[in-house]
Amino acid sequence: MTSFLNTCNFETVGVSFLSEHVLLVRLNRPDSLNAINTQMGHDLLAIWQALGRSDHDVRCVILTGEGGRAFSSGGDLKERKGMSTQSWSEQHQLFEKAFLALLNCPIPTIAAVNGVAYGGGFETALACDFIYASENAQFCLSEVKLGIIPGGGGTQTLSRAVGERLAKEMILSAKVLSAREAFDCGIANEVFRDQNALMESVTAVAKKISLHAPLAVQGAKKSIHNGLQTDLQTGYQVELDVYNQLILTKDRSEGVNAFNEKRLPNFKGE
Repeated sequence: MTSFLNTCNFETVGVSFLSEHVLLVRLNRPDSLNAINTQMGHDLLAIWQALGRSDHDVRCVILTGEGGRAFSSGGDLKERKGMSTQSWSEQHQLFEKAFLALLNCPIPTIAAVNGVAYGGGFETALACDFIYASENAQFCLSEVKLGIIPGGGGTQTLSRAVGERLAKEMILSAKVLSAREAFDCGIANEVFRDQNALMESVTAVAKKISLHAPLAVQGAKKSIHNGLQTDLQTGYQVELDVYNQLILTKDRSEGVNAFNEKRLPNFKGE
């Protein structure tokens, strides 16, 4: 299937395919440390909304920042200088839609963080399913320094990742975490020596994910995320609902047949 992801050129975001089913999304404003301006908000919203539809073959997404210095430094404060309250509010409504579209994206998303991930940049990484980082990565929600609080889900996603007390410490003090500290407290899944090792490893994991049954992968993501928002028994029911839906798929039959025939499965997302 063909989607507009194959044909669109975004102004602030690079999009390319690393394999048939793995999409690389690059925040591409390196001269501004990949700060998120209004145009990037539009570009990211369009990408996450497109991935929420079914007219594509993407099975895993890697999100990273262009250049060696930053994943993203957060909202573009130069653009916001002198911005009216109305304009600020309208811009943030755009950002809110983009964050929600990423959080609700059915496709697995992996943040590959090299350099700084501050403010909205850190929130974007936290909205992904998991994070890999290079040794020079730094993480911070610094909004209280600007007279605001995290507005891209950070008070919620960080708290779920590290717990209430550490999240309060980080957000209230605008504490900067190194890559190793982020790994130790559960923000980063793995840390790699440099950007090359980071991208090599994250690409290998994304390709591995893309080989599995896409409906099963998406169902597992949905079950984990939705189940954790409720009690154990209700969460188990969420899991069973997804499980029972997958029994009806062609991919379930293909997976079992391939196992018994000692061959690799050919999953089609059906």
